[in-house]
Amino acid sequence: MRHNKKFNHLGRTASHRNAMLSNMACSLIKHKRITTTVAKAKALKKFVEPLITKSKEDTTNSRRVVFSYLQDKYVVTELFKEISVKVADRPGGYTRIIKTGHRLGDNAEMCFIELVDYNENMAKTAAKKATRTRRSKKSAAAEAPVAEAVAEATTEEAPKAE
Repeated sequence: MRHNKKFNHLGRTASHRNAMLSNMACSLIKHKRITTTVAKAKALKKFVEPLITKSKEDTTNSRRVVFSYLQDKYVVTELFKEISVKVADRPGGYTRIIKTGHRLGDNAEMCFIELVDYNENMAKTAAKKATRTRRSKKSAAAEAPVAEAVAEATTEEAPKAE
C-alpha cells in the first residue's frame, strides 16, 4: 500500500529524478514553454512553482536556495530579474499545462507546460496585430494633407497669375 506517498517517482532514482527536474526547470525558465509528458509536467509544476515564489523576494539567501535547486547562474539571474517582476502580483499558479494528445511511438500523453504570464495568445489583453496595408491603395488620412497642400498651392498661384 502506498499511503502518504504523494509525489510521482517517474520510474527513476532520486538523484536522476532531481537532475531531470532541475534541467526541465532550467529549460522552462529559458524558453518559457516546453513540450513533455503529462506526468513529468505535473512533477515539474510542483518543483518549479515554489522556486518562482522564492524568487519574488530578491535576497542573497533566496538566490542561494534557488541556485541549489537549479545549478545554473544564468537561469537564476533570468528568474530573479525578469520572471519575478512579471509575476509579482500573482499569488500562485505560475504555470499552465495544456494537453496536446498522444505521442506516436509509445502513446504517452503529451502536453505543453508554460509560464502563464508569457503566453500572448492566451492573455486577456492580447497585443494588437499591426494592420498591413497595400502600397497601391492610399488611405484617406494620408491623402487629406496632400490634397489640402495642393489646394492651397493652386489658390496661391491663381491670384499671382492674374
